[in-house]
Amino acid sequence: MKVTVVGAGAVGASCAEYIAIKNFASEVVLLDIKEGFAEGKAMDLMQTASLNGFDTKITGVTSDYSKTADSDICVITSGIPRKPGMTREELIGINAGIVKDVSSNLVKHSPKTIIIVVSNPMDTMAYLVHKTSGLPKNRIIGMGGALDSARFKYRLAEALGAPISDVDGMVIGGHSDTGMVPLTRLASRNSVPVSKFISEARLNQVMEDTKVGGATLTKLLGTSAWYAPGAAVSALVHAIACDQKKMFPCSVMLDGEYGIKDICIGAPVILGRNGIEKIVELELNDAEKANMKESAEGVRAVNNLLEL
Repeated sequence: MKVTVVGAGAVGASCAEYIAIKNFASEVVLLDIKEGFAEGKAMDLMQTASLNGFDTKITGVTSDYSKTADSDICVITSGIPRKPGMTREELIGINAGIVKDVSSNLVKHSPKTIIIVVSNPMDTMAYLVHKTSGLPKNRIIGMGGALDSARFKYRLAEALGAPISDVDGMVIGGHSDTGMVPLTRLASRNSVPVSKFISEARLNQVMEDTKVGGATLTKLLGTSAWYAPGAAVSALVHAIACDQKKMFPCSVMLDGEYGIKDICIGAPVILGRNGIEKIVELELNDAEKANMKESAEGVRAVNNLLEL
Protein backbone atom coordinates (compact mmCIF):
# COMPACT_ATOMS: atom_id res chain seq x y z
CA MET A 1 0.00 0.00 0.00
CA LYS A 2 1.56 3.26 -1.19
CA VAL A 3 0.23 6.63 -0.04
CA THR A 4 1.29 10.04 -1.35
CA VAL A 5 0.78 13.24 0.64
CA VAL A 6 1.25 16.45 -1.34
CA GLY A 7 2.22 19.38 0.85
CA ALA A 8 4.79 18.83 3.61
CA GLY A 9 3.58 21.63 5.85
CA ALA A 10 2.06 21.09 9.27
CA VAL A 11 -1.08 19.32 8.01
CA GLY A 12 0.73 17.16 5.45
CA ALA A 13 3.47 16.14 7.87
CA SER A 14 0.85 15.24 10.49
CA CYS A 15 -0.97 13.11 7.90
CA ALA A 16 2.25 11.28 7.08
CA GLU A 17 3.11 10.78 10.74
CA TYR A 18 -0.28 9.36 11.74
CA ILE A 19 -0.44 7.08 8.68
CA ALA A 20 3.06 5.75 9.41
CA ILE A 21 2.39 5.19 13.10
CA LYS A 22 -0.68 3.05 12.27
CA ASN A 23 1.75 0.84 10.31
CA PHE A 24 -0.63 -0.32 7.55
CA ALA A 25 1.12 1.35 4.59
CA SER A 26 4.37 0.09 3.06
CA GLU A 27 5.39 3.57 1.88
CA VAL A 28 4.36 7.20 2.35
CA VAL A 29 5.71 9.71 -0.17
CA LEU A 30 5.76 13.30 1.05
CA LEU A 31 6.02 15.86 -1.78
CA ASP A 32 6.50 19.62 -1.62
CA ILE A 33 7.60 22.40 -3.97
CA LYS A 34 10.07 23.89 -1.46
CA GLU A 35 13.54 22.49 -2.11
CA GLY A 36 14.59 19.98 0.54
CA PHE A 37 11.56 20.61 2.76
CA ALA A 38 9.78 17.28 2.22
CA GLU A 39 13.10 15.44 2.35
CA GLY A 40 13.84 17.01 5.74
CA LYS A 41 10.38 16.24 7.13
CA ALA A 42 10.64 12.64 5.90
CA MET A 43 14.07 12.17 7.46
CA ASP A 44 12.88 13.61 10.77
CA LEU A 45 9.84 11.31 10.75
CA MET A 46 11.90 8.25 9.83
CA GLN A 47 14.13 8.92 12.82
CA THR A 48 11.06 8.33 15.02
CA ALA A 49 10.39 4.88 13.49
CA SER A 50 12.38 2.86 16.02
CA LEU A 51 10.89 4.91 18.85
CA ASN A 52 7.28 4.69 17.66
CA GLY A 53 7.52 1.13 16.39
CA PHE A 54 6.57 1.46 12.72
CA ASP A 55 8.09 0.02 9.56
CA THR A 56 6.41 2.28 7.01
CA LYS A 57 8.99 3.89 4.74
CA ILE A 58 8.60 7.69 4.46
CA THR A 59 10.22 9.30 1.42
CA GLY A 60 10.47 13.04 0.78
CA VAL A 61 10.70 14.55 -2.72
CA THR A 62 10.75 18.03 -4.22
CA SER A 63 8.23 18.43 -7.07
CA ASP A 64 9.07 15.02 -8.58
CA TYR A 65 5.73 13.38 -9.26
CA SER A 66 7.41 10.36 -10.87
CA LYS A 67 8.24 9.25 -7.32
CA THR A 68 4.49 9.13 -6.55
CA ALA A 69 3.80 6.61 -9.34
CA ASP A 70 1.38 3.78 -8.56
CA SER A 71 0.10 5.37 -5.36
CA ASP A 72 -3.05 3.67 -4.10
CA ILE A 73 -4.20 6.80 -2.25
CA CYS A 74 -3.14 10.43 -2.71
CA VAL A 75 -3.81 13.23 -0.24
CA ILE A 76 -3.81 16.88 -1.33
CA THR A 77 -3.02 19.28 1.51
CA SER A 78 -1.16 21.85 -0.58
CA GLY A 79 -2.23 25.48 -0.76
CA ILE A 80 -2.08 28.48 1.50
CA PRO A 81 -3.50 27.99 5.01
CA ARG A 82 -6.00 30.30 6.65
CA LYS A 83 -4.84 33.30 8.63
CA PRO A 84 -6.84 34.89 11.46
CA GLY A 85 -9.95 36.62 10.09
CA MET A 86 -9.86 34.77 6.75
CA THR A 87 -12.70 32.58 5.59
CA ARG A 88 -12.01 29.31 3.79
CA GLU A 89 -13.70 30.82 0.73
CA GLU A 90 -11.13 33.62 0.49
CA LEU A 91 -8.49 31.04 -0.39
CA ILE A 92 -10.16 29.96 -3.62
CA GLY A 93 -8.20 32.05 -6.14
CA ILE A 94 -4.77 30.76 -5.17
CA ASN A 95 -5.64 27.25 -4.04
CA ALA A 96 -7.74 26.35 -7.11
CA GLY A 97 -4.73 26.67 -9.39
CA ILE A 98 -2.56 24.66 -7.03
CA VAL A 99 -5.08 21.85 -6.55
CA LYS A 100 -5.81 21.56 -10.28
CA ASP A 101 -2.09 21.26 -11.09
CA VAL A 102 -1.42 18.81 -8.27
CA SER A 103 -4.36 16.52 -9.07
CA SER A 104 -3.47 16.34 -12.78
CA ASN A 105 0.11 15.35 -11.94
CA LEU A 106 -1.04 12.73 -9.45
CA VAL A 107 -3.49 11.13 -11.88
CA LYS A 108 -0.87 11.17 -14.64
CA HIS A 109 1.39 8.92 -12.57
CA SER A 110 -1.30 7.01 -10.62
CA PRO A 111 -4.39 6.72 -12.86
CA LYS A 112 -6.14 4.29 -10.49
CA THR A 113 -5.54 6.28 -7.32
CA ILE A 114 -8.10 7.51 -4.80
CA ILE A 115 -7.72 11.23 -4.01
CA ILE A 116 -8.51 12.77 -0.62
CA VAL A 117 -8.81 16.56 -0.75
CA VAL A 118 -7.89 18.62 2.32
CA SER A 119 -7.11 22.03 0.75
CA ASN A 120 -9.63 24.82 1.41
CA PRO A 121 -12.28 25.74 0.47
CA MET A 122 -12.49 21.98 0.70
CA ASP A 123 -15.91 21.25 -0.85
CA THR A 124 -15.09 23.44 -3.84
CA MET A 125 -11.61 21.97 -4.22
CA ALA A 126 -13.12 18.46 -4.21
CA TYR A 127 -15.60 19.62 -6.87
CA LEU A 128 -12.71 21.01 -8.93
CA VAL A 129 -10.93 17.63 -8.82
CA HIS A 130 -14.17 15.97 -9.97
CA LYS A 131 -14.47 18.31 -12.93
CA THR A 132 -10.83 18.20 -14.06
CA SER A 133 -9.21 14.89 -13.07
CA GLY A 134 -11.26 12.35 -15.00
CA LEU A 135 -11.49 10.05 -11.96
CA PRO A 136 -14.83 8.37 -11.13
CA LYS A 137 -16.73 9.99 -8.29
CA ASN A 138 -16.17 7.13 -5.84
CA ARG A 139 -12.43 7.88 -5.96
CA ILE A 140 -12.59 11.57 -4.96
CA ILE A 141 -13.22 12.35 -1.30
CA GLY A 142 -13.26 15.62 0.62
CA MET A 143 -11.99 15.21 4.19
CA GLY A 144 -14.02 17.96 5.93
CA GLY A 145 -16.91 16.08 7.55
CA ALA A 146 -14.61 13.66 9.36
CA LEU A 147 -12.76 16.58 10.96
CA ASP A 148 -15.91 18.55 11.73
CA SER A 149 -17.49 15.51 13.39
CA ALA A 150 -14.38 14.98 15.54
CA ARG A 151 -14.65 18.60 16.67
CA PHE A 152 -18.37 18.11 17.34
CA LYS A 153 -17.67 15.08 19.54
CA TYR A 154 -14.99 17.03 21.40
CA ARG A 155 -17.49 19.78 22.20
CA LEU A 156 -20.19 17.26 23.13
CA ALA A 157 -17.87 15.46 25.56
CA GLU A 158 -16.87 18.81 27.04
CA ALA A 159 -20.51 19.78 27.60
CA LEU A 160 -21.44 16.38 29.01
CA GLY A 161 -18.37 16.09 31.23
CA ALA A 162 -18.00 12.64 29.67
CA PRO A 163 -15.11 10.69 28.18
CA ILE A 164 -15.07 11.19 24.43
CA SER A 165 -15.31 7.41 23.87
CA ASP A 166 -18.86 7.63 25.28
CA VAL A 167 -19.93 10.17 22.68
CA ASP A 168 -21.14 9.84 19.11
CA GLY A 169 -22.19 12.60 16.72
CA MET A 170 -21.99 13.65 13.10
CA VAL A 171 -21.67 16.84 11.09
CA ILE A 172 -22.95 16.98 7.51
CA GLY A 173 -23.19 19.87 5.06
CA GLY A 174 -20.49 22.22 3.86
CA HIS A 175 -17.06 22.50 5.47
CA SER A 176 -17.42 26.19 6.32
CA ASP A 177 -18.20 28.30 9.36
CA THR A 178 -21.77 28.88 8.14
CA GLY A 179 -22.39 25.69 6.17
CA MET A 180 -21.90 22.96 8.77
CA VAL A 181 -24.96 21.03 9.94
CA PRO A 182 -24.16 19.38 13.30
CA LEU A 183 -26.88 16.77 13.86
CA THR A 184 -27.57 17.50 17.52
CA ARG A 185 -30.86 15.55 17.37
CA LEU A 186 -28.97 12.33 16.61
CA ALA A 187 -25.99 12.92 18.93
CA SER A 188 -25.77 10.36 21.72
CA ARG A 189 -23.90 9.17 24.80
CA ASN A 190 -23.77 5.38 24.72
CA SER A 191 -26.91 5.33 22.53
CA VAL A 192 -28.82 7.72 24.83
CA PRO A 193 -29.70 11.07 23.20
CA VAL A 194 -27.50 13.82 24.62
CA SER A 195 -30.64 15.93 25.11
CA LYS A 196 -31.31 13.68 28.14
CA PHE A 197 -28.19 15.08 29.80
CA ILE A 198 -27.83 18.72 28.76
CA SER A 199 -30.21 21.59 28.08
CA GLU A 200 -31.29 22.76 24.64
CA ALA A 201 -29.41 26.02 25.20
CA ARG A 202 -26.18 24.16 26.00
CA LEU A 203 -26.65 21.89 23.00
CA ASN A 204 -27.13 24.94 20.77
CA GLN A 205 -23.90 26.36 22.14
CA VAL A 206 -22.13 23.09 21.28
CA MET A 207 -23.46 23.42 17.74
CA GLU A 208 -22.24 27.00 17.37
CA ASP A 209 -18.83 26.20 18.85
CA THR A 210 -18.50 23.32 16.39
CA LYS A 211 -19.26 25.53 13.40
CA VAL A 212 -16.46 27.94 14.26
CA GLY A 213 -14.07 25.21 15.39
CA GLY A 214 -11.56 25.94 12.64
CA ALA A 215 -11.78 29.71 13.02
CA THR A 216 -11.32 29.41 16.80
CA LEU A 217 -8.07 27.48 16.32
CA THR A 218 -6.86 29.79 13.56
CA LYS A 219 -7.29 32.76 15.91
CA LEU A 220 -5.41 30.99 18.71
CA LEU A 221 -2.62 29.54 16.54
CA GLY A 222 -2.25 32.25 13.92
CA THR A 223 -2.71 29.64 11.19
CA SER A 224 -4.80 26.56 10.41
CA ALA A 225 -4.82 23.61 12.82
CA TRP A 226 -2.91 20.46 11.91
CA TYR A 227 -3.15 17.65 14.49
CA ALA A 228 -6.88 16.95 14.10
CA PRO A 229 -6.89 17.43 10.30
CA GLY A 230 -3.94 15.02 10.04
CA ALA A 231 -5.70 12.48 12.25
CA ALA A 232 -8.92 12.81 10.23
CA VAL A 233 -7.06 12.11 6.98
CA SER A 234 -5.24 9.12 8.47
CA ALA A 235 -8.56 7.64 9.60
CA LEU A 236 -9.97 7.91 6.06
CA VAL A 237 -6.80 6.48 4.50
CA HIS A 238 -6.81 3.61 7.01
CA ALA A 239 -10.46 2.79 6.27
CA ILE A 240 -9.78 2.66 2.54
CA ALA A 241 -6.45 0.84 2.68
CA CYS A 242 -7.73 -1.87 5.02
CA ASP A 243 -11.19 -2.12 3.42
CA GLN A 244 -12.83 -1.40 6.78
CA LYS A 245 -16.29 -0.40 5.44
CA LYS A 246 -16.39 2.37 8.06
CA MET A 247 -18.91 5.19 7.93
CA PHE A 248 -17.56 8.74 7.86
CA PRO A 249 -19.18 12.00 6.78
CA CYS A 250 -17.13 13.19 3.80
CA SER A 251 -17.51 15.71 1.00
CA VAL A 252 -18.92 13.66 -1.85
CA MET A 253 -20.40 14.45 -5.26
CA LEU A 254 -24.17 14.14 -4.88
CA ASP A 255 -26.49 13.15 -7.70
CA GLY A 256 -29.95 13.58 -6.19
CA GLU A 257 -29.20 12.36 -2.68
CA TYR A 258 -30.63 14.77 -0.10
CA GLY A 259 -32.29 16.55 -3.04
CA ILE A 260 -28.90 17.92 -4.14
CA LYS A 261 -27.09 17.57 -7.47
CA ASP A 262 -23.74 18.53 -8.98
CA ILE A 263 -21.91 19.71 -5.87
CA CYS A 264 -19.60 18.13 -3.34
CA ILE A 265 -20.90 18.43 0.18
CA GLY A 266 -20.64 16.54 3.46
CA ALA A 267 -22.76 13.39 3.77
CA PRO A 268 -22.18 10.03 5.47
CA VAL A 269 -20.47 7.43 3.28
CA ILE A 270 -19.14 3.91 3.63
CA LEU A 271 -15.41 3.81 2.90
CA GLY A 272 -13.63 0.70 1.64
CA ARG A 273 -11.04 -0.45 -0.85
CA ASN A 274 -12.93 1.20 -3.73
CA GLY A 275 -13.13 4.54 -1.97
CA ILE A 276 -16.72 5.68 -1.52
CA GLU A 277 -18.70 2.44 -1.64
CA LYS A 278 -22.08 3.87 -0.62
CA ILE A 279 -23.66 7.23 0.17
CA VAL A 280 -25.92 6.90 3.21
CA GLU A 281 -29.13 8.96 3.14
CA LEU A 282 -30.27 9.93 6.63
CA GLU A 283 -33.89 10.74 7.43
CA LEU A 284 -33.59 14.43 8.25
CA ASN A 285 -36.29 16.51 9.89
CA ASP A 286 -37.59 19.70 8.28
CA ALA A 287 -35.12 21.98 10.08
CA GLU A 288 -32.16 19.78 9.12
CA LYS A 289 -33.35 19.61 5.51
CA ALA A 290 -33.59 23.41 5.42
CA ASN A 291 -30.09 23.75 6.89
CA MET A 292 -28.70 21.27 4.38
CA LYS A 293 -30.34 23.14 1.50
CA GLU A 294 -28.94 26.46 2.72
CA SER A 295 -25.50 24.90 3.10
CA ALA A 296 -25.66 23.53 -0.46
CA GLU A 297 -26.56 26.97 -1.80
CA GLY A 298 -23.50 28.40 -0.05
CA VAL A 299 -21.22 25.74 -1.53
CA ARG A 300 -22.67 26.28 -4.99
CA ALA A 301 -22.06 30.03 -4.73
CA VAL A 302 -18.36 29.39 -4.03
CA ASN A 303 -18.18 26.81 -6.84
CA ASN A 304 -19.42 29.51 -9.23
CA LEU A 305 -16.19 31.43 -8.57
CA LEU A 306 -14.16 28.63 -10.16
CA GLU A 307 -12.78 29.07 -13.65
CA LEU A 308 -13.35 25.58 -15.08
